[in-house]
Amino acid sequence: MHEITEAALARAQEAGASYADIRVIRRQHEGIQVKNGKVESLAGEEEYGFGVRVIADGAWGFASSFQADREEAERVAEIAVRIARASARWKQEDVALAPEPAATGVFESPLEKDPFEVPLEEKISLLLDADRILRQRPEVKVAEAEMNFFRDHILFASSEGACIEQIKIESGAGVSATAVEGEEVQRRSYPCSFGGDYATAGYEFVENWDLPANAEWVAKEAVELLHAPQCPPDTLDLILEGSILALQVHESCGHPIELDRVFGTEASYAGTSFLTTDKLGSFQYGSEQVNIVADATIPHGLGSFFYDDEGVVAQRVQIVSEGLFTGYLSSRETAARLGLERSGGAMRADGWNRLPIIRMTNINLEPGDWTLDDIIGETKRGMLMQDIVSWSIDDKRLNFQFGCEVAREITDGSLGKIYKNPTYTGITYEFWGGCDAIASEDEWRLWGIPNCGKGEPGQAAHVGHGVSAARFRNVRVGLMEEQA
Repeated sequence: MHEITEAALARAQEAGASYADIRVIRRQHEGIQVKNGKVESLAGEEEYGFGVRVIADGAWGFASSFQADREEAERVAEIAVRIARASARWKQEDVALAPEPAATGVFESPLEKDPFEVPLEEKISLLLDADRILRQRPEVKVAEAEMNFFRDHILFASSEGACIEQIKIESGAGVSATAVEGEEVQRRSYPCSFGGDYATAGYEFVENWDLPANAEWVAKEAVELLHAPQCPPDTLDLILEGSILALQVHESCGHPIELDRVFGTEASYAGTSFLTTDKLGSFQYGSEQVNIVADATIPHGLGSFFYDDEGVVAQRVQIVSEGLFTGYLSSRETAARLGLERSGGAMRADGWNRLPIIRMTNINLEPGDWTLDDIIGETKRGMLMQDIVSWSIDDKRLNFQFGCEVAREITDGSLGKIYKNPTYTGITYEFWGGCDAIASEDEWRLWGIPNCGKGEPGQAAHVGHGVSAARFRNVRVGLMEEQA
């Protein structure tokens, strides 16, 4: 690996690059999916390659290859410089980078059980056990259970002297039951509806979720939803917990704080942002109860790492402080453009053949001092919603509608009947402005989302969100067609 990095950096500078970096990546993935008592898919993949990024004549250039040897590294570096010089003909201004100390070292994420060392038979057996329990109810027509494991070995080196080697292992799993009766179809998931929950951890993370032990209630609730009434349209207090609140944070806070969106360089695929730079330090994003951080340092977060993909150390960045908007996700380039002292360390790439772009780390809603039971007990008329089904939000991340798997009525502080097909809608800053209660650290947990899409060509990022249950006042709920 080091021979490749040295050759590429030397050749890029000889060819005229004022800055160059290289990432050499070996990625391994194993995925297992069981469906209705059979192994539906079994994937074992490994890829190896490198990408060279340069600045020449004040513009970026990038090239990559799967042929990882010295001669190819020199050739690819030259191509990257030629691309930068061609791009420079159309530049509006020279690229400037915020300063960053050149780091060196070898770093490895902690784990108890290497998932790639656990026998395949053992993993399949666990999924089949959960699948069998899901199908004990005849109304469950589709039972699914899956696991996925990732290992990334990344060597980053730059012309500024950085040389960082990182090894990271991620694990995740989940189950779902789809119940059918006539034309009615309902689904319940565990531990969440992203295809499972994920973390930077080993096989012990999968074991801790105990999929077979939870499969029975998952199937039971899917069947109960077949006969539940539709969620009625109304305006009331809404309590969100678990993965649905994690996705709310993801869509209405995580994406709009990406500085490339704000500056308009990420627009055609994933939209822009309402959090323009004139709002920094002055815009009331939410209520005084709302504190949000971007934290790449938290143990086991799916968005945690040691250094990002341009050699910036992992950091904790305050995004919202007592409701006030205070920070962005940034790169070295966007930090310099905004006048920040250094990058927030949010540049990551989906593999060796993609340019790093600004991605979420772990975007966390800080805990309050309530319990979920107390929040419910203090709610006169409301609903508790769980687990995501669908989501829609505009390009600026303002107007949104989310659909959930299940809602539970709250009347005079007590949970009542369940509703199917619940939805809720709002405007981001009004919605967060109505947040008046957040559960405590004892009920706070990290959720991992392994499929955040962004960029052209498309890139999937692995990100995390820490939340505990929260209440939002005066939210519109119910099917949108009934509200119209």
